[in-house]
Amino acid sequence: MSCPFMREPEFTRTTNTPGSVATGNINTEVYTNNDGVYYSDYLKLDTLLQLQVPESGKKGVAAHEEHLFIIIHQTYELWFKQILHELDSINSLFKQNHLPERFLGIIVNRLERITSILKVLVDQITILETMNPLDFLEFRDGLHPASGFQSLQFRVIENKLGMTIAGRIQYQQNNYHSFFSDTHKTHLHESEKEISLLVLVIRWLERMPFLSFGDFDFWKSYKEAVKKIMDKEREAISSNPNLSEDLVRIHLSEIKKNEESFMTLFDEEKYKVRLERGDVKFSYKAMQAALFISLYKEEPICHMPHRVLTLLTEVDEQLSLWRYRHALMVQRMIGVKIGTGGSSGYHYLRSTVSDRYKVFIDIYNLASYFIPRNTLPQLPLSIASQMDFVWSTSNKKEDSDGTAEPLPDNVL
Repeated sequence: MSCPFMREPEFTRTTNTPGSVATGNINTEVYTNNDGVYYSDYLKLDTLLQLQVPESGKKGVAAHEEHLFIIIHQTYELWFKQILHELDSINSLFKQNHLPERFLGIIVNRLERITSILKVLVDQITILETMNPLDFLEFRDGLHPASGFQSLQFRVIENKLGMTIAGRIQYQQNNYHSFFSDTHKTHLHESEKEISLLVLVIRWLERMPFLSFGDFDFWKSYKEAVKKIMDKEREAISSNPNLSEDLVRIHLSEIKKNEESFMTLFDEEKYKVRLERGDVKFSYKAMQAALFISLYKEEPICHMPHRVLTLLTEVDEQLSLWRYRHALMVQRMIGVKIGTGGSSGYHYLRSTVSDRYKVFIDIYNLASYFIPRNTLPQLPLSIASQMDFVWSTSNKKEDSDGTAEPLPDNVL
C-alpha cells in the first residue's frame, strides 16, 4: 500500500547564482508548498514529539529508560483511542432495529481492526521488556502514586464492551471510581450509562428468526438429537466388556452431568435461575439464536453472524492475553512489591486474568452444547432455501425515496 503523502510537492529550483545554496554541481531544492497539507502540520508532530517529559529529569539527569516507558504508554493510549473510535461506530450500527447484511460486513471489518490493534498491544510488551528491573528502579519512585489502573480510556473500553461494576475485582478494597479525578469519574459514569456492546448483541440475537419455522421446531429437533447421542454413549459404556465396574460408574456419572448441563439449556426456567445468579449473561432467546448460528454456520445467511460471534470472543481473548502478559511483565520488573498506585501489584493483575473479565464468555461456552454435524437436525428444504442468498427485489429494505437504507451518521 502506498503512503498517502507520496505525491509530487511543488518545488522552486534554485540556480548557481549569487546567494543560492549549492553543493558541487548539484543545486538544492527549496520546498515552498504553495497549497495543500504539510506532513508535520497534519500530524501535529511539533506538539506530539514534545510530550515526552521524564519525571526523573525534573530532579537531575533524566533516566534513559524512562523515555521508552513514556513512549510505550502514550502509544497504548493512542491505540485505546482508536479502539474507542471503532467501538462507538460498531455500537451505533447495532442500535439499528433493522440490521442489513451489509452493515454486518462493516461491523466485522471494524471488529477485525480492534483485534489486530489488541495483538499489537500484546506484542508491544516485548519492547517494554527490553528494559531490565534495575533500569526501571532508576525512575520508579518518581511515579507514585500514579498507576496504569488509572487509564481512563481502558476502563471506558471495558465499560462499552459490557463490563459491569459487579463483575470487577475491587482495587484495594475500593470501587474503581475512587482512583480517578473528578473529571474522569464523570466520564466513567457516563460510559456506564451507555448501552454496552454486550446488551446490543443480546438484543440483536433475540431478533434472529432462526428458531421456529412453521412446522419445523429447531429446539425440539435438537433436544431429540442430544437425547439420542446420550443414549448411544450410555449403551456403549454399559456394554463395554473392557471397562471395570468402577470405570463404568465413573463414565455414566459424567454422562449424567453432561445431560444435566443440557437440561438447563432446554428448560427455560432453570436457565433463568442461572441468569439471575450471574452464571450466564445471554438471555435464553439470545443463547438459542447464538447456538443455532454456530451449529449451522455453513448456511449462507449464518456466515456473517457467526463471524461476528467469533470476533467477539477474539476481542475477549486478546484482552485476556494482554492482561496476562502485563501481569507477567510486572512480576518480572518488581516481583511481589506493592504497585506504584498502592495495589498488590502482580497479585492484583493476575486476579484479573479470569473468566469474570470475559464479557462474551457465553459464546465461548456454546461449544459445551455442540454436537457432531452428522447428528444435527436436517433443515427442511423449504427452510434451507430461505437461508440461502438469492436475488430478490422484495427483501431489501428501502428508504422512502426507493433507495437502499443508508448507513447511520458518523459510521463511515
